[in-house]
Amino acid sequence: MAGTEVTPFRVDVPQADVDDLADRLRRTRWPVAQHLAGERGIPVERVRELTGRWASGWDWRAQEAALNAWPQVVTTVDGTRVHALHVRSPEPDAVPLVLLHGWPGSVVEFLRVLGPLSDPASHGGDRADAVHLVVPSLPGFGFSGPTPDGGWTPARMARAVAELVARLGHDRYVVHGGDWGSHVGRDLAVADGAHVAGLHVTMTPGPAPDGDPAAERKAARYARELSGYAKVQGTRPLALAPALTDSPAGLLAWVAERFAEWTDPASEVDVDQLLTNAAVYWFTRTGPSSAQLYWERAHAPVPGWSRDVPTGVAVLPHDLFRPPRAAVAEAVDLVSWTEFPRGGHFAAMEVPGLLVEELRRFVRAVAR
Repeated sequence: MAGTEVTPFRVDVPQADVDDLADRLRRTRWPVAQHLAGERGIPVERVRELTGRWASGWDWRAQEAALNAWPQVVTTVDGTRVHALHVRSPEPDAVPLVLLHGWPGSVVEFLRVLGPLSDPASHGGDRADAVHLVVPSLPGFGFSGPTPDGGWTPARMARAVAELVARLGHDRYVVHGGDWGSHVGRDLAVADGAHVAGLHVTMTPGPAPDGDPAAERKAARYARELSGYAKVQGTRPLALAPALTDSPAGLLAWVAERFAEWTDPASEVDVDQLLTNAAVYWFTRTGPSSAQLYWERAHAPVPGWSRDVPTGVAVLPHDLFRPPRAAVAEAVDLVSWTEFPRGGHFAAMEVPGLLVEELRRFVRAVAR
């Protein structure tokens, strides 16, 4: 692959790697049991349950086939491979929609919304709402990694995504992002504002929660109880690299704890989808390279928002943060604000139906 060429891609993990994962899981060296009071992270017993499923009841080949049911591409941008699902709608006039994941997510997050968004007529919807989908693996994540160098800030990722979308032939498009996808989407609206018709996010980085009691409570709890992973990855990510690469149980505990703490307790996150998401990190060895994003962002200038790109925000009650609406309205061209009745940080996995309807409505508002 050279120059600006975009080539088809299929996930094809060697059977030796699949067998090695199962073998390592069965040979996990578990910590000695202790009687411990208080919240100290994901319980070891829960991790043991998940690893048991991962080693025996979960079927990578079935999950691989589910990924390969969707067209995928790869191209080289700025010295690294960039992978994406590229799902063209059967409706030729469909609006292009870019879906951006974060950490510890992947393109696997969006599998339950691809069909309803790209082909609504086949899922009980209006064909006029169809969109073409571009779902990149962020550089350093999954099939876009590991990256060969450092410096992959959200802004650099945004430029790579803009180049990918242009190579795919989409001139004007809408962007949706959650978690780090919100950061990359924000920077994409700045870097490629002439082509971004609208930006929609489920997490709103930047605006301070001052003066908004609900936002302040969320931010305080995150700082007090939930931010340990970010402090490690933002200061000493290399300390994690061997464990995330050599121990699938360790990787799973690190990832699954985020899902346990960031989702709505009433959400029914599919366990096999969670395990497949972790497997993508495992098979591609991108646990370490994805973690570098925290360090890179901490050592980069503080970015701003575009005031020119129409922006929509969806607030989920169990997400990590609650954005202060007044502060967001001062920072962006806020054209849409929706408060979901349920759901948490991983909207496409937790409340796919609500997210589909929200994105359809937003695309109608900014691009039709």
